[in-house]
Amino acid sequence: MASKWKERSVLPGFGLSMGFTVLYLSLIVLFPLSAIFIKTSGLTWIQFWQTISDARVIASYKISFGASFGAAIINTIFGFIVAWVLVRYSFPGKRFVDALVDLPFALPTAVAGIALTTIYSKNGWIGSILEPLGFKVAYTPIGIMIALTFIGIPFVVRTLQPVIVELQKETEEAAVSLGAHRWKTFTRVIFPELLPAALTGFTLAFARAVGEYGSVVFISGNMPMKTEIAPLLIMTKLEQYDYAGATAIALVMLVISFFLLLVINFIQWRANRFNVT
Repeated sequence: MASKWKERSVLPGFGLSMGFTVLYLSLIVLFPLSAIFIKTSGLTWIQFWQTISDARVIASYKISFGASFGAAIINTIFGFIVAWVLVRYSFPGKRFVDALVDLPFALPTAVAGIALTTIYSKNGWIGSILEPLGFKVAYTPIGIMIALTFIGIPFVVRTLQPVIVELQKETEEAAVSLGAHRWKTFTRVIFPELLPAALTGFTLAFARAVGEYGSVVFISGNMPMKTEIAPLLIMTKLEQYDYAGATAIALVMLVISFFLLLVINFIQWRANRFNVT
C-alpha cells in the first residue's frame, strides 16, 4: 500500500505536507469555528432557541441570505457577460476595464459602503434621479443587494475567464455550420462547459456576501426588521457583552451557509459528472 502512494506521488514528502496541511487548517479554520460551538454551549437549549428564534434575528437572516442569494445570481449573469467580453473582444481601454474588475478586492469595504451610500442616497448622483421616479435604493434591501453585488462580482469574472479562454471557437463554429442557431449553440455547446465554473463563482460570491459587513452597514440604514443584517446584529450583541448570544446567531449562520454550500457543491459535482459522461 505504501509503494502505491509513493508511485502516485508527484511531489515528495506526503506525510510532512499532509501534517502541515492539517495543522494549518486546524489553527486557521477548525479552532476558531470550534470556539463558536464552545461559547454557544454555555446557553441552555431554551436560551439558545429564544435567541435564534427572535423575530428580529429571523428578519436579519432573511435579509442577509436573501440579499446574498440575489446578489450572487446577478453576479453570475453579468459576471459571465463581463468575462466573455474581456476574453473574446478587443477594444480600447480593455486593460483598464479588466483592472476595474479587481477594484472591490483592493478597496476597503467601509470605503465602498460610504461611496455607494453617497451615490445612491436621496441627494446622490444616481439616487437623485431614481427617487423622483419612485425608486429608493439607499437604506432599503435593494441598496444592500447592490453593495453585495459590488463586492462579489470579481469572484465570478475571475473564475469564468480562464474557462472561456480554454473554449475552442472551432467547436462553436462547427455547431453553427451544422445548423444550430445562436441560442442552441450557447445552451448545448458553451453553457455545459461553463456551468461548473459559473457555479464555483456563484458559490464564492454568495459566501463572500453572507459575511459582508463594512460595505453594507452604511447603505442599509440598519433598521431592525427591515434592513438590519445578521453580521450587524452579531456586532450589536458583542457590544452588549452578550458573547453567547452573538455566537448563537453566528452558529446558525454557519450551519445554514455550510448546508447551502454543500448543496451547491453537489450540483457542481453533478454538472462535472454530466460533462464527463
